[in-house]
Amino acid sequence: MGKNPNSKAKPVKRDEPMTSAMKFFLCGCVAELYLLVVRRFYINGTLEQVVAWDSYLNYLLYVGIGVAVLGAILSAVWHKLPKRRAIGWGVLAAGVFLAVANYLIRAYVAAAVTLLCVIVPVVMLLGILWSLYDRECAWSLTILGASLILLWICRREMNSMYLGTTVKVLAVIYIILLAAMAFMAHQADKNSGLIGKLRVLPVDADVLPVYVACGLSAAAMAAALVSTTVAYYAIWALAIVAFALAVYYTVKQL
Repeated sequence: MGKNPNSKAKPVKRDEPMTSAMKFFLCGCVAELYLLVVRRFYINGTLEQVVAWDSYLNYLLYVGIGVAVLGAILSAVWHKLPKRRAIGWGVLAAGVFLAVANYLIRAYVAAAVTLLCVIVPVVMLLGILWSLYDRECAWSLTILGASLILLWICRREMNSMYLGTTVKVLAVIYIILLAAMAFMAHQADKNSGLIGKLRVLPVDADVLPVYVACGLSAAAMAAALVSTTVAYYAIWALAIVAFALAVYYTVKQL
């Protein structure tokens, strides 16, 4: 008896999320390796290496802008072709990373490298989560991940003479955004996961983790505005919540 021609369809669909997760993992590793090279030669290198790398970073900044423009053009041209459009988005993301990272590194030097070395693994992990897990899990862990990064910034820079006021303003804006996120989740929950015509959650999504993530993050950011010591303990508290939530969803997924 001949094989069913549709017999390979299901394995391909099951492989798609894993393939996407592997892409995020590899891109994150490449980005982190680049930052480590920059730290070795631009931050901790000899005077000659620092001077040379300052020129390299300036050059790569403009290369990143060019690559980002190319990616935007490709995404627009291929907007009706999903696979090619994804390539355009990848090129755009690579260009944005090169441009933004090199600008920040030249402007803030070691502080920027340290921050980017934290952000890249977090974004990589969130990309993997968005590829493998349910939308409500991805939303809640993304919110908690962003909150951890901002709390870390508050912990380091809130008392800074130069950046302290800016960091406090960003913290207040982020609290407002968290309230807006919780409201959008509520609206999507009432409309079968849709906001307008855009699907942001599954039809049967449990929005409670999103509410919890927004509420705890807002409380942690508000507490962090009081002192850097409070910010330190808030980081640990949110990290524990994020880990527990990730374990819960992993078990649920299995």
